[in-house]
Amino acid sequence: MNQALEGIKVLDLTRVLSGPYATMIMADMGADVIKLEQPVTGDDSRQFGPYVEGESAYFMSLNRNKRSMTMNLKKPEAKELFLEMIKNVDVVAENFRPGTMEKLGLGYDVLKEVNPKIIYAACSGFGHSGPYSKRAAYDAVVQAMGGIMSITGQKDGQPTRVGTSMGDIVAGLFTAIGILAALNYREKTGIGQKVDVAMLDCQVAILENAISRYVVTGKAPKPEGNRHPSIVPFEPFDARDGQIMVAAGNDALWEKFCNAIDGRELLEIDEYKTNPSRNDHYTELRPLIAVKMLNKTVKEWQDILDEAGVPNGPINTVDKVLEDPQVLARNMIVEVEHKVAGPLKIPGVPIKMSETQGEIKKAAPVLGEDTAQLLSELLGISRDEFEALKEKGIF
Repeated sequence: MNQALEGIKVLDLTRVLSGPYATMIMADMGADVIKLEQPVTGDDSRQFGPYVEGESAYFMSLNRNKRSMTMNLKKPEAKELFLEMIKNVDVVAENFRPGTMEKLGLGYDVLKEVNPKIIYAACSGFGHSGPYSKRAAYDAVVQAMGGIMSITGQKDGQPTRVGTSMGDIVAGLFTAIGILAALNYREKTGIGQKVDVAMLDCQVAILENAISRYVVTGKAPKPEGNRHPSIVPFEPFDARDGQIMVAAGNDALWEKFCNAIDGRELLEIDEYKTNPSRNDHYTELRPLIAVKMLNKTVKEWQDILDEAGVPNGPINTVDKVLEDPQVLARNMIVEVEHKVAGPLKIPGVPIKMSETQGEIKKAAPVLGEDTAQLLSELLGISRDEFEALKEKGIF
């Protein structure tokens, strides 16, 4: 089966998380992603644990389906080879601090002269413009500055970082979207362009109703714990043996929920008949629901609420996620065979397509394992020439 991005070559200079996440998405969809790494050390995340046979599981989880080559771009000969490679690829992706590629003499203005059709994707903390542009950033920094920490955590508690690296991952997603949009434009016009994605911008973009709540009320939203700030009931409740998340997102679901929990009397109370009113009377309503939810186990409530058509689910720990029948049925946990680490379970491809399905074909590469092959493919460099250049410290 053909894949949607088959035939697209990506020269991937990214490291750690945001950039590798974007290029991983492209590789899953069939792009030939060439991961260009620093000799000896490689991607920073190769030094992040946990390790399996000396190989970073962190790195392996983000770099499947890619090929690795090494190149020391501080060497003049390496820069010449890099510019030759640019003629033969569709996309170059990097997530250095703005100005880094320009210092190397390899910024977008240089690369587009070599290949006018090139898509240059730059993902950075604050973007390539604005007063913060040259500042360094990591996930926790943009989560803090972008507002998401201020609305996350327990009510009246401290601002809390989201448990997964939302600052990096969301930027990776937007970078992939930007690349695909640029490729589509190039298909129509033949013109390449620069894609500039800032992690901070992306955090602002996903604040969704927090911004509208502030604009309308003039009050900065604060953490609400696990409840939704404007929908009731939309939070976990204690059952007899654990907690179950309930999401009655409209008045019709509220009616179904009340019938399911033997709470028909709640439907007769005017203050609870509409969602805005339930939200206004949340402190009185929640205890009335909570006492009923204690009567059954999580599994019993799941069956009852599923039958009633009310969205619900257990709060799974990660080990439970890996065993969930729906997750497994959708091939969201797959096992790959790494040439050094051996078998490793990683997340599957979340985008399901009827004609051009994504696929995990290979595990993450060992540092530089494809260098000689790629130099031969892209530049016609022989094995002997490669060895000679390697002696100079270029690879």
